[in-house]
Amino acid sequence: SVSAAFWEHLQCLGLQDFPCGLGSWNKSRFDAHRSRCRGQLGLGADPARQEETMLLEEESPEALMELLRDQHSPWALPPDCSPQDQRLREMAVLAPELIRGSNIFRVFRSLRIIDKRVEEVDEGLLRFHQLEELILSANQISRITSANLPQTLKVLELCCNAVADLQDLCAHPPPELQHLGLGYNRLCGPAQDKYLTAAFWPNLVSLDLSFNNFTDLLGLVSQLSSLQKLRILVLQGNPLALIPTYRGFLVDSLPKLSILDDIHIGPDERHQFHGLARQPELIRSEARVVVSIGKIKGVPDPSTCQQLEVGSEAPVITYSYCVTYEF
Repeated sequence: SVSAAFWEHLQCLGLQDFPCGLGSWNKSRFDAHRSRCRGQLGLGADPARQEETMLLEEESPEALMELLRDQHSPWALPPDCSPQDQRLREMAVLAPELIRGSNIFRVFRSLRIIDKRVEEVDEGLLRFHQLEELILSANQISRITSANLPQTLKVLELCCNAVADLQDLCAHPPPELQHLGLGYNRLCGPAQDKYLTAAFWPNLVSLDLSFNNFTDLLGLVSQLSSLQKLRILVLQGNPLALIPTYRGFLVDSLPKLSILDDIHIGPDERHQFHGLARQPELIRSEARVVVSIGKIKGVPDPSTCQQLEVGSEAPVITYSYCVTYEF
């Protein structure tokens, strides 16, 4: 589940271990802070003695931070870790109380769990009350229950999973979602087209449906046209992208789009395709593939066979060949 992957990742970060967390290497600093909050000085009444104790027995915050940031340090994070991981560890040095117990859920506004073999989006996500970005790419998710998603989400990225049905996701989707990434999944049209409307995603600005199995261009466009805030759309890699008038029809049908398939839509292109949306008869739901064979090895050339003389009684040998192409 997402929750299990989250806790496993936190253990790898060592947020409660040196040089992070709370321990003998910084204990008096936080004891002093708590004492001041209670109106006491802590470590007796002598500030000089308090500072001397910290210098002799403990590490300064600056020294602890250097252990985290120096790439040659044994406590440095691996290069493939995210900036968020580094911020968490630095927070564990400067304010360890913020990442203890349930407090840690208040810290996250972005959560990235990539390639962790996650299969389930569980209700544990609801503990992240301020989560705005959820990245779950390259996992094994086939079903998403919207009831388990924080309603504060603005970005949901599910690229490279096994999602084949949007019904559960669209039961109670996050109302403020601005980006939905569903590229490289198993979505098929037209059964899923009906879930891509403003009734489910009223604030959607960016939508990635690349490399799925959408085939009905007219049907999909009729649903997407209700997304009044949509500015970025990615459909490349779907069968419908093979239709000759694919780009022109989309550009003219969705006049508010700014970027289609990672290519900016300029005024000249809009003018070029103006009026194409009113000519759906030009859209043919088929594609032609032309295969040119340059050379086949191992098959005798029939033209080199000598012609038999008229009246010859020599046996005639014929050959048949079957060549199969798999796409």
